[in-house]
Amino acid sequence: MSLILASSSPFRKAILEQLTVDFSTVSPDIDESRQAGEAPHQLVYRLSREKAYEVGKTHSGLIIASDQVATLASGNGVNDEILTKPHTRENAIKQLQMSSGNTVTFLTSLALLNTKTSALQNHVEIFKVVFRTLTDLEINNYLDKEDTLKCAGSFKSEGLGVALFERMEGDDPNSLIGLPAIHLIKMLAKEGVYIL
Repeated sequence: MSLILASSSPFRKAILEQLTVDFSTVSPDIDESRQAGEAPHQLVYRLSREKAYEVGKTHSGLIIASDQVATLASGNGVNDEILTKPHTRENAIKQLQMSSGNTVTFLTSLALLNTKTSALQNHVEIFKVVFRTLTDLEINNYLDKEDTLKCAGSFKSEGLGVALFERMEGDDPNSLIGLPAIHLIKMLAKEGVYIL
């Protein structure tokens, strides 16, 4: 059965390539807007499903879809601030100032759709990054050295961003990059696809 990654993300593609499986990529075209009253966990859970179903309309096989948000805690879990891609240096500085001394939680959803059986597996992986207290000089030095304008939260955990952290908490560091590989391997095994 063919394996399809429903994503245009080079980061997700790179993670899947590490598993040495043959796959193709298809970019899903869906509205990723947050619905009124939708908690971040609900948002990513819904979007990964919608991406899988959208690609399943035109392709058959096992479809892997993922979505991710980075959040800064509000205290109640519902109104957590979603850290988007900054797109400008000014926004990146603001995001890193907000994250300084705080915990950023990454919610990475994963969906695996079997178009033949209509079976859908869905999971949300949680990974936390605890930031050191950062000076404005450290933030600017970091942004001078690493291009993060297209990265949620304005940092790359797989790069120099690790210098911003006090510690990381979670089961799968791949989920930070956008694809929870450990859980994906379990999902694929349920569909008879074994990595080893």
